[in-house]
Amino acid sequence: MTAPKKRIDVKLEGNLESVELAEELVLRIAVAAGFDDENCHRIGMSIREGMINAVQYGSRLMRDKPVRMSVTLLVDRLEIHVTDSGRGFSLADVPNPLSEENLLKSSGRGIFLMKAFMDEFDVRRSREGGAEIVLMKRLPTAPPADAP
Repeated sequence: MTAPKKRIDVKLEGNLESVELAEELVLRIAVAAGFDDENCHRIGMSIREGMINAVQYGSRLMRDKPVRMSVTLLVDRLEIHVTDSGRGFSLADVPNPLSEENLLKSSGRGIFLMKAFMDEFDVRRSREGGAEIVLMKRLPTAPPADAP
């Protein structure tokens, strides 16, 4: 029998104050799940970047265009979904911040950090049409993904 999952769903206003609130909530869960300081920092930065993108580009900083976040703690991983109220986007359209022509541009750096800091990262189109960012970090006690 598998352990039940624990999930929290929140609906946040589409403004920058929601960024800090989301980060604080996720960090409390990460600490309780046993992540060390370094991984909590990585998780916190990833949530901050994902929320900034959601409120800035998706909700256009409008309080009435909510950002939804779900945080699920499973037996082997922490999974976070951030869904905005915008038009959505494709990862293919985001410029690579490491390309020479983009080194001085700020666009794409948040996605680069989320990819680097989390074990899995994806962007999907939500049922409502906005972007849904999916972040996953294996629990410190979980076996590696490639273990037999």
